[in-house]
Amino acid sequence: MLRSLSMAREGVVKRSTEVPCAPVAAGTATETSVLIGPDDGAPNFAMRRFTMGEGGGMPRHTNRVEHEQYVVRGRAKVTVGDTVHRVGEGDVLLIPGGTPHSYEVVQAPFEFLCIVPNREDRIEIC
Repeated sequence: MLRSLSMAREGVVKRSTEVPCAPVAAGTATETSVLIGPDDGAPNFAMRRFTMGEGGGMPRHTNRVEHEQYVVRGRAKVTVGDTVHRVGEGDVLLIPGGTPHSYEVVQAPFEFLCIVPNREDRIEIC
């Protein structure tokens, strides 16, 4: 349900643990939740949380929009373009729109916040 603009001006506060999760169809042992997004009255960006379990990850793919990510816990190998990065808690990533990338969990759970523009996006498996 889209909340009114007046609600957005008042702000939104909620418990992240109460936001429903959904499996990511393209991923393995991967789920996501939209912590803040258009349904909350956020006009420009969405904040999503991804959690990947043991053996989890995402195959090489592209998205139309950029991704700005903050690793909350766990470790993973994240390939951006042709470069493999070993990331963990406190690391940040910028994945430009259209850039191939993938995730392979090294230490589960691997959890990160992902900020994206509120624009049409499409995932394409490479």
